[in-house]
Amino acid sequence: MLLAVLLTAFGVSNAQFGQQVQWSEDGNSIVKVVGGEIVQEAIADPQQRTVLASKADLSPMAGSAPLAIRRFTMAGDGNKILINTNTQRVWRYDTRGDYWVFDRRDKSLRQLGKNLPESSLMYAKLSPDGKKAAYVSGHNLYVEELSSGAISPLTNDGNDRIIHGTFDWAYEEEFGCRDGFRWSPDGKRIAYWTIDARTIRNFLMINNTDSIYSFTIPVEYPKVGEAPSGAAIAVVNVSNGHTVKMTIPGDPVQHYLPRMEWAAANDELVIQQLDRRQQESSIYLANAVNGVCTRIYHETDNAWIDSKARWNDDDPTGWEWINDGKEFIWVSEKDGWRHIYRIDRQGNEQLITSGDYDVIGIDLIDEAGDYFYFSASPENATQKYLYRVKLTGGEAERVTPAGQTGTHSYTLSPNGKMALHRFSSRTSTTNGQVVDLPAHHTLVAGQTNELPAGTPEAEFFKITTTDGVEMDGWMVKPADFDPSKKYPVVFYVYGEPAGQTVTDNFGIGGNRLYQGSMAEDGYLYISVENRGTPAPKGRAWRKAIYKNIGILNIRDQAMAAQEILKWPFVDSTRVAVWGWSGGGSSTLNLLFQYPEIYQTGIAIAAVGDQLMYDNIYQERYMGLPQDDREPFIQGSPVTHAKNLRGNLLYIHGTADDNVHYQNAELLINELIKHNKQFSLMAYPNRSHSISEGEGTGEHLSTLYTNYLKQHCPPGGR
Repeated sequence: MLLAVLLTAFGVSNAQFGQQVQWSEDGNSIVKVVGGEIVQEAIADPQQRTVLASKADLSPMAGSAPLAIRRFTMAGDGNKILINTNTQRVWRYDTRGDYWVFDRRDKSLRQLGKNLPESSLMYAKLSPDGKKAAYVSGHNLYVEELSSGAISPLTNDGNDRIIHGTFDWAYEEEFGCRDGFRWSPDGKRIAYWTIDARTIRNFLMINNTDSIYSFTIPVEYPKVGEAPSGAAIAVVNVSNGHTVKMTIPGDPVQHYLPRMEWAAANDELVIQQLDRRQQESSIYLANAVNGVCTRIYHETDNAWIDSKARWNDDDPTGWEWINDGKEFIWVSEKDGWRHIYRIDRQGNEQLITSGDYDVIGIDLIDEAGDYFYFSASPENATQKYLYRVKLTGGEAERVTPAGQTGTHSYTLSPNGKMALHRFSSRTSTTNGQVVDLPAHHTLVAGQTNELPAGTPEAEFFKITTTDGVEMDGWMVKPADFDPSKKYPVVFYVYGEPAGQTVTDNFGIGGNRLYQGSMAEDGYLYISVENRGTPAPKGRAWRKAIYKNIGILNIRDQAMAAQEILKWPFVDSTRVAVWGWSGGGSSTLNLLFQYPEIYQTGIAIAAVGDQLMYDNIYQERYMGLPQDDREPFIQGSPVTHAKNLRGNLLYIHGTADDNVHYQNAELLINELIKHNKQFSLMAYPNRSHSISEGEGTGEHLSTLYTNYLKQHCPPGGR
């Protein structure tokens, strides 16, 4: 539900379908795109550069333009490079396109799937021996012999409802699942998902502008309370097409399968299954030959269980095996904190990390060095540092040096000896730094950027509400701050389990929608972090919001604002709040439920009625409406719209396939019913990001800025 933010380091993205960092086999170099060419650089000395594929190499014909590289992967021994180009967007990311294979040995460049429609290939991967490629096109899975170009379909009944090798909208959005097939280690089989969405109804968006007659755009979308798509996993032999379906226990419609990989073997899979309520997680070992599944691990939670995408950069792929495939790494909150465990094939577990702190993310398993590297921040939930612990467990050791407070991100080399390091704080950021590990000596200094001189800095603070809840917050004071004056306050809010707003990062306290400087104009800009956000403060903090979205998070925000309004320099007659997506929902609820606090609100792409959102997200955090409908009603802005007293600007894209424009119209009807006056901006054919179309960004920011200045005038008084 949260607007996607791609974390970048060294010019590449760490998100699932941005460009991944490509390491050399020895872990001493990285491979990257520079000036349209693929080059290898020594990580400790970027001047040591070797061109692996020149522009000439990447030109399909003599004199033609070279391929525009969107992303690439090195295959096998590094002699083949798989290049993705000419991409098109599918939901959030441009995951459909063309693929080419460049062979460094004979300088050959050939296109995969030449007889299939242009820009139709998805998730192409070379086999472990580099002799074949597999990919999805038109919801079917194909394998192609590189030497002959012969293409063989491995499935043939795929369509918009029977989806092989990839996923439907809800799986992609809420589990991060996109790439839906895996080569076996020996390259003889492929394991893949099939999503059966035949019972899922289409939600119809309407396009009124691109032809003289309007037309509908159908989106297969399971609403809250509606049964999910069925999910199955099968293994196909690529040489003869023989397919074996895994016999996973339980109703395939009332369970989800968010994770699957080969189980460090050629004849066995490992699969995670969640029940529909996402409160019960089972891990199965599945025999790839006969499909028999054996449950080896089981866990329950009376709120919900997060899948891997929630603690590893929105990427659910991969399964971390250790000890020659006899054990794997698992993350659980069962003891009240997010900790790392090692689990063997019989389900026996051993705790690796321990203590009152959360593991934020996994960075590297260094088996040769007997260390597990992970990120955490035991003392400050707005920050992040690198730690390591012995694979046998024990006390964690901080690797990030003391003295550089903020948020540290690392991409570790496969051998664990070096890392690409990015540091970010409210005042500065350093990119391109290379450090050795564990000493953390700087090998390459990188580039540091500071806030421009005179730019007001965000100040971090803590506030305790009347309910005894201590919340983190940041504020940016007016540039000419005078404590004897009173200033208008603008609150920025998200407030749901998909994201934090209070983090010690460069640029925190900025507002991309505001034209000019809020500080120079005389606004006090604030954000506070309520319970239920994914801050590393323990399970109880995060899961307090279960069945309480739109209720507990809203009260936390309002009670924090109530305390802030007691500050002598805050003008309680000029209080505004704004947010996008879940933050738009929070804005509406704050304006409607606490009209005595907030006078002005700008809500963008908000869920107006929780029963209109998708089932995976909303049922995870609110339960099933068939069991208890009341929390959905009490947490929905439409229920409280009759209480509007202040100024509301509501903004939504009519082609939002995530939070449907339907939410806007339901809210509009409720406001009309109670004669509540408000302002509305509908952006035709814009998606959840409201980014499409000429002039859209400038128009949106102008609208936002003018409305805020009109209804919450800036400046001290």
